[in-house]
Amino acid sequence: MTTLSIEKQFDIKSDLSERAAELMRLFGLRAEGLERRRFCHHCEITLMPGQICYIAGASGSGKSVLLNAFYEQVPGEHRIRLEEIDCGSDERLIDCTDGPVPKAVATLSKTGLSDVFTMLEPLRYLSSGQQWRYQLAKAIASGRQWIFADEFTSMLDRISAAVIAINLRKVATRTKTFFVLASCHEDILAELQPDVVILKYLNGTGHVVYRDGRRETLSRKVLLEKETI
Repeated sequence: MTTLSIEKQFDIKSDLSERAAELMRLFGLRAEGLERRRFCHHCEITLMPGQICYIAGASGSGKSVLLNAFYEQVPGEHRIRLEEIDCGSDERLIDCTDGPVPKAVATLSKTGLSDVFTMLEPLRYLSSGQQWRYQLAKAIASGRQWIFADEFTSMLDRISAAVIAINLRKVATRTKTFFVLASCHEDILAELQPDVVILKYLNGTGHVVYRDGRRETLSRKVLLEKETI
């Protein structure tokens, strides 16, 4: 069992440009009030090998803050995040995937890249959605124990997103890989079956929901409280 815990606070700086000061006057804000405004993020989760943590919420709610903080707590040799994987190669997709050709095809098929013409395309000329699928396939094939992905399936059509969620659930269970994912989409939760769901709200509050029935409550002094359903 692994525990990830973060406590981050962001203070709003009071040094203002002329345009910023004008904007504040327009909305009736004073610099003193801005100085007292702080954004706090507190969260603690426990994960077992093969489990998936899904961070959900609207844009600007702090999903990426949590994901980045969790990522920093995992040793570098055990982690990988999709954004780190380069997609600028002129080589064909099949040539960018390690292993014998049958194994490479199987790897790409896990993320919906099984079409032969797609696998023969140069990586840099694929669509952004196809490149994202390649990054996910590459991360799975890396053998790293922890895989992190921000904006999970955000650029995919929702049918493809559901299929990938189903496949990822199988990969996590079979390989005992930890997955920490963040997205504003909640329509794939049934297919993904995450073990921990962190719901972040724009007002700074939120909930942590576990599948196994555990219930934990944080102090009222923090912004994110835990609740199990």
